[in-house]
Amino acid sequence: MASDGHPHDPADPCPAGRELYATAIRDGGISREVLAAAPCLIDLALLEPDHDNSEWLRPIPAQHAMAGLLQSLEQGIRERQRKAVQLAHAFSRFTDISVQSSLHSPATVLEGLGTINAALDRAVTDCAEELLTVQPEAARGARALGEALRRVRPLIDRDVSMRTLYQHVARDAPLTRAYLRFVGPQRVQVRTLEEVIERLIIIDRKVAYIPAQPDRQVALEVRHPGLVGYLAGAFDQFWQIATPIEKAAYAESSPEGVSGVQRSIARLLVEGHLDEAIARRLGISVRTCRAHTARLATLLGSTSRTQLGYLIARSGILEEP
Repeated sequence: MASDGHPHDPADPCPAGRELYATAIRDGGISREVLAAAPCLIDLALLEPDHDNSEWLRPIPAQHAMAGLLQSLEQGIRERQRKAVQLAHAFSRFTDISVQSSLHSPATVLEGLGTINAALDRAVTDCAEELLTVQPEAARGARALGEALRRVRPLIDRDVSMRTLYQHVARDAPLTRAYLRFVGPQRVQVRTLEEVIERLIIIDRKVAYIPAQPDRQVALEVRHPGLVGYLAGAFDQFWQIATPIEKAAYAESSPEGVSGVQRSIARLLVEGHLDEAIARRLGISVRTCRAHTARLATLLGSTSRTQLGYLIARSGILEEP
């Protein structure tokens, strides 16, 4: 390597190096003392020690020096290639173990919407028999519904059985209604529940996707037969108690003028839930939830939340009509 006082790439000899090499050719060598001005000559193997004089360096023909360096480089390359082959062979044994382990892994973590959507696209493309989904959002955005439509179109053509569970409040979402009209009840069966579990997608009862974080930026791809079977069984149970989309979600308002949504809110209030929890469970905004709560308080003549719970319990509005 070049010294700090001679900072340049040895592959690009400096004028001093070329001049000293010319002197060495002419005089049959140069002293080690003058070599300090151009150590690159050593890096390029253009000089070698004189066996008769330790302070003297003899020049080597440039073509011979180049051939020697190239041979050394080629040997180094061959050695690295040999080590690369050995490493590939060694790691192949561990790779086999990892692949077998991943095949039996109960879940794979998918991070980021791009990764999640790509995995969903691959799995839905391979769907041959059944697609089950739970969509807890009250009003899915245009982008989410566009993604759903893009995925189900090929499945419609293949006559894949599709069932989807929404919350009751999704019935009033314009985009959701438009999406359901487009796909048609004969193609996708839809039922609704007052409350549903988190988002769930099950494909051919072989793979399931569930969120792993509240913001849904991380998901789990579940392929373990036992876990997928459990999730599919839970879906089937929810499906049995859900209300078909063509039927009314709630019973008619009670004689007191309490609507079905308000009756649900009343039930959760009596159970002690706060507005934020009630809104989340019913798929409505906190503002809407508080408006319904205020309506209940007015109907029952309540002046406090504690009194409202007591009056709801006494009123009989929670009894089945």
